[in-house]
Amino acid sequence: MPDPVLLEVSERIATVTLNRPEARNALSSEVLRLLPARLREADERDDVDVVILTGTDPAFCAGLDLKELGTSGTRLAGGGDGDDRPTMVRGPFPAMAKPVIGAVNGAAITGGFELALSCDFLVASERARFGDTHARVGVMPGWGLTVLLPQAIGVRRAREMSFTGNFLTAQEAFHWGLVNHVVEHDALLPFTRKLAADIAGNDQAGVRQIRRTYAEGSLGTLDAAWQVEARDARAWQQAMFDPATVAKRRAAIIDRGRTQG
Repeated sequence: MPDPVLLEVSERIATVTLNRPEARNALSSEVLRLLPARLREADERDDVDVVILTGTDPAFCAGLDLKELGTSGTRLAGGGDGDDRPTMVRGPFPAMAKPVIGAVNGAAITGGFELALSCDFLVASERARFGDTHARVGVMPGWGLTVLLPQAIGVRRAREMSFTGNFLTAQEAFHWGLVNHVVEHDALLPFTRKLAADIAGNDQAGVRQIRRTYAEGSLGTLDAAWQVEARDARAWQQAMFDPATVAKRRAAIIDRGRTQG
């Protein structure tokens, strides 16, 4: 069976690839175990200065594996664990010193959208789409979406995305300030690697200190917001979450996504 999370290193750039294309790179329990391990390995390697996170086509990440979640009732991820973790470790990534660029090759939905938001910045393929379908699935964000999405696009647009569950195209995401660049699909990784090489060409101690300063300034001042999301996600999980309902909603969400954008 292919490794569901790949790590490749060349020219001081690590590429971490979600590799479950048959499931649109959905976050299974195995992926949720391996992804932090691969990111941590890249962060600790002496031959890596920058990390790129992407997915095997056709999707970036369709979010939590609703099929596994709906049939097992397992709590796969999120759900407010951030309340018990240091501010700098909140979200789906381990604590990292090196920049992470998201190369969004296709749909980034719900938990997959939170993965993208956790990157330092994003480059999108023309095929990329972004959607927050937490409310349609019947789960709560637990990886900081209610903090990071308003930071990226403003609170009113963030509320629109979360309340409607509607998708943004790559160009809409660019105009809203969610992504830094939109490129042709085949140019996505070469373009992103060029940006990564620009970063790798700088003084790395300086890059990592500036990244740490950004993180401490933007996340530390919003500590209460992280606490609120964590609290509400836990309460929802305990009182409102229904695996059977999640399973029934899965097909409708996929079909709706195909008709938008």
